[in-house]
Amino acid sequence: MTDLAHANEASAQETVARLGLEEKAALTTGAGWWHTTARPEAGIPAVRLSDGPHGLRLQDGADGDHLGINGSAPATCFPPAVTLACTWDDELTGRVGDALARECLAHGVHVLLGPGINIKRSPLCGRNFEYFSEDPLLSGVLGAAWVRGLQAQGVGASVKHFAANNQETGRMTVSADIDARTLREIYLPAFRRVVTEAGPWTVMCAYNRVNGVHASQNPWLLTDVLRDEWGYEGLVVSDWGAVLDRAAALAAGLDLEMPSSSGTGPARVVAAVGTGELDEEDVDRSAVRIVELARKAAAHVRPGAAYDPDTHHELAREVAARGAVLLRNEGNVLPLDPAAAQHIAVVGEFARTPRYQGEGSSRVTPTRLDDALGAITRSAPAAQVSFAAGFPVDTPDGDVAALREEAVRVAAAADVTVLFLGLPPSYESEGFDRDHLELPSAQTELLEAVTAVNPRTIVVLANGGVVRLSGWIDRVPAVLEGWLPGQAGGSATADLLFGRANPSGRLAETIPLRLADTPAHLGWPGENGHAAYGEGLFVGYRSYDAREAEVSFPFGHGLSYTSFAYADLRVSCDATGFDVTVTVTNTGERAGHEVVQVYTSAPGSRVTRPVRELRGFATVRLEPGESRPTTVRVARSDLAHFDTAADAWLVEGLDHRFDVGASSRDIRLTATVAVEGDPFAPEPGAESTLAEWFAHPVGGPALAELLGSVQGSVPGGLPQEDSPWHRMLAGLRLGQLAGLPIAPVGPDDVRDLVEKVRRAARG
Repeated sequence: MTDLAHANEASAQETVARLGLEEKAALTTGAGWWHTTARPEAGIPAVRLSDGPHGLRLQDGADGDHLGINGSAPATCFPPAVTLACTWDDELTGRVGDALARECLAHGVHVLLGPGINIKRSPLCGRNFEYFSEDPLLSGVLGAAWVRGLQAQGVGASVKHFAANNQETGRMTVSADIDARTLREIYLPAFRRVVTEAGPWTVMCAYNRVNGVHASQNPWLLTDVLRDEWGYEGLVVSDWGAVLDRAAALAAGLDLEMPSSSGTGPARVVAAVGTGELDEEDVDRSAVRIVELARKAAAHVRPGAAYDPDTHHELAREVAARGAVLLRNEGNVLPLDPAAAQHIAVVGEFARTPRYQGEGSSRVTPTRLDDALGAITRSAPAAQVSFAAGFPVDTPDGDVAALREEAVRVAAAADVTVLFLGLPPSYESEGFDRDHLELPSAQTELLEAVTAVNPRTIVVLANGGVVRLSGWIDRVPAVLEGWLPGQAGGSATADLLFGRANPSGRLAETIPLRLADTPAHLGWPGENGHAAYGEGLFVGYRSYDAREAEVSFPFGHGLSYTSFAYADLRVSCDATGFDVTVTVTNTGERAGHEVVQVYTSAPGSRVTRPVRELRGFATVRLEPGESRPTTVRVARSDLAHFDTAADAWLVEGLDHRFDVGASSRDIRLTATVAVEGDPFAPEPGAESTLAEWFAHPVGGPALAELLGSVQGSVPGGLPQEDSPWHRMLAGLRLGQLAGLPIAPVGPDDVRDLVEKVRRAARG
């Protein structure tokens, strides 16, 4: 047997034990942009990583980068997460992960950097096109499906960016200052779900700080939560260039620094071990994880692996059609008749020059690219199709007025106008945030001019982040939000316009009336290096619905060319959760997909809670007239809130309401279920209020007994329970009561009460 074979047979622990400190430290930093450090003689191959997440951005040679500046090999450009999320379909998301894995295997890539599952705190975030939703459950379910699809083929995922990476402004240094409950209930649950349900090979830390501590060297995040609480056993990798202090990061739980630090990282580690600042066991721990990842990756290599670009292009087309959201369709102007001898005006440069993906490290070189103008022309052979650019894609160069005048002439002569609008690349990208929610003025002026001569105008949008619709949407009968549709988006758009595909996308984020209405508006993007998440739990629809604020379109909204009815809601429960069953019927004349959404609330909760929170969903396809019972599973743990007093997740014992509907504001059926709560009562002390004492199962009766024994000594007796005096006294601290003449309770009585509660808590 060769030395290399012997090395490969050794366990990762045995292999690392044979290495010197300098050799182990070298393993913890990358070699170049896209590879880990290899030691073939020790049986440690290199791991090849590549950007994603909606396509493979494979770079070779010394000109690699992590910003999307340099080119990459052709790969299928699937619709980004902003579009994929609006399918609300975990099965379809898993198929995308599977396809991405096959392309990675064909190109020799072991780990694809995705998915991005950060919460869309504000629609201004320049990287929102890479993220799924404003809701943690939807983000987590789809993220887990993506990871399972990818890793089932033997390619590792890197779920990112852990954690609270919700803006690009100051992204390398800003501190996301978030209270414990908000962090636990909004910004961490998607990561927890992906980690515990899908087991990603790697987790990528974020650039930013979380409550003052950089994510790359945050032991609470990387060890206490990720490993000790969630049981994660994989590898933690830095975002490219996120490491400040390599020794501190390694001690905190960050295993692999990427890219290469040209020797400075390993040297810092060796020096820190030498001075006692860093324990060599920390180096060993991370080196073992790197060896384990390298061998796992090598075990799944498939020499000669290939994929079918045409098949993947068709999958991208399916996702683009499923993810588009029909926002408005007055008078059923859509779908258009593909056989009609009509004059169709196609207006807008995006019809000819597609805006199909975002900018930055996720930018993919597509294998091919469909444009909507060509697809529309092919889809309606009996129609006359005329085109006018109307505006330039990005920075105006030339006479915009002339382009607009040409578009008006074309639109005026047509039976129907399809107007393509959206955000140019300069408006949204990794690296910076947007300043507003507006379309470029050249486009809104074009819309005004076109609708003035042809009111039968359909708007198709291309944008990675939400745009303001109020102010112009009432001028057009139909709006199709196509988001960023990937390389097959042009054909998918034509499929939707002509009814070959039935719109079934549902909004994964709320579309507000205006920027000032957004929950994070007053705290965005922060100041002096800090972003205070002052809106707390009330992110996205949680805020709009709690305030009953008017919006352009609510979370979960989406129209169809058919209609659906809901009936027969039933909720059954067992020890681990609830089965919410409803019968859905397609009451229209076309086959289509409906997304059944289950929300819960806890009226009467002792803590502040949103009026409605997504707890489960199911996508069901029905033929015309078909009915089908659909069951959505809601885990009992998903009803819990994070109780800061208990430092634990608790389900309250009260009546929980289950709302089933087609959006957060289109609730069709409601049921109320009595839920047994988790046993917990905050232990009161001398500084606790009388109200808190009375609410405690032991302290309440004990205090009532004490006060009852002294009631006779109080002139006129103690205030009645329903009196204003009683309500005022309820806010007194118990310790205060000991010094008031109105209730002769002494310090010894207070100490005895506190000790009685403590003895009861200890059992």
